[in-house]
Amino acid sequence: MALKHAVLAALLDGELSGYQLAKAFDVGVANFWYAQPQQLYAELTRLEQQGLVEGREVVQESRPNKRLFQVTDAGLAELEAFTAASAKPAFVRDDLMVKVQAADRVDTAVLVEQLTERAEIARARIELFEALLRRLRGERDEEDFLRHGDRIGPYLTCLRGVAFEQENRDWCLRTVAVLEGRRHSRARH
Repeated sequence: MALKHAVLAALLDGELSGYQLAKAFDVGVANFWYAQPQQLYAELTRLEQQGLVEGREVVQESRPNKRLFQVTDAGLAELEAFTAASAKPAFVRDDLMVKVQAADRVDTAVLVEQLTERAEIARARIELFEALLRRLRGERDEEDFLRHGDRIGPYLTCLRGVAFEQENRDWCLRTVAVLEGRRHSRARH
């Protein structure tokens, strides 16, 4: 997957400025595709040059002018072609996992701190995703929203984000418990 597909998918809900797109990535899209704001601005420029999005200038009185972008028919066709192509499996590249792999030969106190921090980040992201899910479905219960909601794609990806972060949190906390248990066991012997 290229960044362009994630940007096109994020723009399906309507016009967004580069700033709004970056915020959308922070909250929802980041659970499956991470990008720096400067990458997003550069990608918007490329997509506009390719005719996959169109931008329009909005004149503002007390602020600098801004550009709003929306997906074109060509952009929708690109998303359709991308969706039709087979999906490649995901691969994990995580520095913390490499550090834990080396746990038998390194100071685990440092790992415990990093794992605890990662668990806290996951907890905060779970809260953020759950708030987003509530906002997306409004007054509907989840099953009704999933059956009859207008746009369920962002909701479904957000559900995956919650599950992913819950797994991260649980793994980190279990790993902390194992490492601390082993350290205490060794201290007694």
